[in-house]
Amino acid sequence: MVTLSSKHPVSDEFRARIGASITDFLDEQGTILDGLDPATAPLLDRARVFTAGGKRLRPAFAAWAWVAVTGKADLPDAVIRAAAALDVLHVSALMHDDVMDASDERRGVPAAHRQFEADHRREARRGDAASFGRAGAILLGDLLLVWSEEMFRRGGLSASALERAYPHVEAVRTEVTAGQYLDVVAQSQDPYAISRTPAGRERLVEMIRTVVTWKSASYSVRRPMLVGAAIAGGTPDLMEALSAAGQPLGRAFQYRDDILGVYGDEALTGKESGEDVREGKLTLLAAEAFTRSSEAEAAELASLFGDPGLTTTQVERAREIISASGAREAVEAEIRREFDAAETILQTALLSDLGRDGLQALARLAVRRNF
Repeated sequence: MVTLSSKHPVSDEFRARIGASITDFLDEQGTILDGLDPATAPLLDRARVFTAGGKRLRPAFAAWAWVAVTGKADLPDAVIRAAAALDVLHVSALMHDDVMDASDERRGVPAAHRQFEADHRREARRGDAASFGRAGAILLGDLLLVWSEEMFRRGGLSASALERAYPHVEAVRTEVTAGQYLDVVAQSQDPYAISRTPAGRERLVEMIRTVVTWKSASYSVRRPMLVGAAIAGGTPDLMEALSAAGQPLGRAFQYRDDILGVYGDEALTGKESGEDVREGKLTLLAAEAFTRSSEAEAAELASLFGDPGLTTTQVERAREIISASGAREAVEAEIRREFDAAETILQTALLSDLGRDGLQALARLAVRRNF
């Protein structure tokens, strides 16, 4: 059991208990993997590395939604384990995301596919090292997805709580996977060409909003809250309010991530600053930059955007163009608009006082962070 406080909505104690729940589960799985073949050890080792730490915001949204229904600050162990399973799901998506984005780092260490690739090179194995690395990371992501479901189902919730919550667990897996595919489709579009006409600009922003809604917002905020509230037996009206608040808040959360992907402090984010520029990641920030820049600067940004070989100087030039366009201010305004919409719903919903305070504090943390 852990006691929650709205003064520290993601306290060190809460984070430690989430981490301990995941560690205990992985210990059990380690015995199973070792019984299959000791050669599977890298899967478990990397599962431990990438599930350690992190912001733990998804488990926190689930936990505080449970409080919003029950009014109790003491979180039972079964609820902690269920919330922790959502972070295992999150890490499974990160493993796949890093392969699709060809990212080099995750949480301050080489991305999983880079680590598997290094194994191949170090041991002078047959075949292509990069292909081996991608295959290893995909399988690690698959395994974490399977484990997240198992951890949730076997975490100690009552049969009735599982029955209420499980439809949301099923839905979030579909939503985030479909959202990932929509992102792949979006990333194949040319933002410079599309943004040259008013209709194209509108289509570009709507496409990004759709991707953000299903790839990030729903699985980062909305569904975790619905899972926590369903476990607690929330009323239909309360569930509807949390659902309505979760989507705009989740989009604001992702838009903050997008700003940090270009302007963030690497020591805090665990990812190289400017990596989104090298990847050519199509975000609201990028769309606003292409839309708002002069023709000459939009063309120059297009020549830089998505080039993995960019020098530090070239990345900085891309930042200058983005900043000069007013894109950052536009995204900050959108964050405020989405946050205010969610805040209004949370303020008027029939939640416990403690739960409301905790969710509002957590919402502020999610959108005003620098990590």
